[in-house]
Amino acid sequence: MRLVFDLDGTLIDSAPDIHAVANEVAAAEGLDAFDLPTIRSFIGHGVPHLVGCMMTARGIKDAALARHMNKAFLARYETAVGLTQPYPSVAATLQTLSRAGHRLAVCTNKPLAPARAVLTHLGLLDCFDQVIGGDSGLPRKPDPATLGEVLARMGEDAGAPAYIGDSEIDAATAESAGVPFLLFTEGYRKTLAAQLAQFARFSDFRELPALIDRLAEATEPYPSSPVR
Repeated sequence: MRLVFDLDGTLIDSAPDIHAVANEVAAAEGLDAFDLPTIRSFIGHGVPHLVGCMMTARGIKDAALARHMNKAFLARYETAVGLTQPYPSVAATLQTLSRAGHRLAVCTNKPLAPARAVLTHLGLLDCFDQVIGGDSGLPRKPDPATLGEVLARMGEDAGAPAYIGDSEIDAATAESAGVPFLLFTEGYRKTLAAQLAQFARFSDFRELPALIDRLAEATEPYPSSPVR
């Protein structure tokens, strides 16, 4: 199968590094610091959205400042890897899936350079055939364009597709693309897991290979309504 993963909140808990960068950028502009839960709630739509949320939270509307803060954030982002950790059993599970003959890729709204940098830092980059970021020139998730692009790069001969993610954005992306979705429940999701359309959900990556086997055997793998 072609197994495509989201990154932040799915494979890795990067919120502490993103939080640190956000507060460095905020401090440089004389803005009050943000707590970790607040920054975590901003994650998922890409850096411009996150910076926009920061400015909105501080009551600021200034397009020039937004561009400046976005540039400052990106300048720090690629090297912000020291606080990021993979979720438990991620590395072993990726190896298990690869040995079983599945092709693996990443589709994220994170810019490509920081995405590759953190995967390299954690020793995970070589697990993936493809990595596509939010600065690819295609619309960001939940638009299905980036997911469609990475699946096309992998080739139909690599098998049926599936998308694995943690958030409302990921569920909507998979649904728009007509791709079965598996929900990791321990990431940055804001709504109830049962409210999202999904083939299955899991809280421990050690559960994923069995779910993939089940998906591969399913004749109609993608429900038209959320799993209850």
